[in-house]
Amino acid sequence: MNDPASPIRVVIADDQPLLRHSLAAVIDATDGMTVVGEAGTGAEAVRLSAETRPDVVLMDVRMPGTDGIAATRGITSGAGGAWVKVVVLTMFELDEYVRAALQAGASGFLLKDSHPDQLLDAIRRVHRGESLFAPRVLTRLIAAYMAGPTGGRPVGLEVLTERETEVLALVGRGLSNGEIAARLTISIKTVKTHVGNLLSKLQARDRAHLVIAAYESDLVRSSR
Repeated sequence: MNDPASPIRVVIADDQPLLRHSLAAVIDATDGMTVVGEAGTGAEAVRLSAETRPDVVLMDVRMPGTDGIAATRGITSGAGGAWVKVVVLTMFELDEYVRAALQAGASGFLLKDSHPDQLLDAIRRVHRGESLFAPRVLTRLIAAYMAGPTGGRPVGLEVLTERETEVLALVGRGLSNGEIAARLTISIKTVKTHVGNLLSKLQARDRAHLVIAAYESDLVRSSR
């Protein structure tokens, strides 16, 4: 695994050279980040990830040949995939892309019209092990899940402590570990411990599933 004191190493995958170069310029100008490769296809992204061993890959969905979803699956399931985090970037907020990205192992899902600061924050957050989804993407994901045949089932919170329930509610509102720590006046390390306990007790695969659990249990109300 890369040295945590080193800059966050980023690979950018998009079939539009101008967008790739623009993103690279923003990232390289940011302290604590560096671009280690650019790819114009999904296949190139998988190859570059294997060669450069980045921390985070920014992945377009629609690319010629191997698309971003297949490339994400190839990266997260390959050697080193345990720590490579993929943030999917797209102009489209279609539900099938969000679900497919989750199933492929993506840690984040942002729209290309997001502000640069939001993108940089997403890179930092997924590098810390958090999941991040653009607010309106997350709203659509939750709405689609709750309307599905297996959605809307109440989650049993009796196995959680009072503090764990508080943390789950804040995770469901999309707060980062740092924001939760500040809100509850506890350390980030303690927040991470609580999140780990939540994942274990609720048998959730990742933070995105904790968000769904918060909605299912009515700790957070959907705005749809």
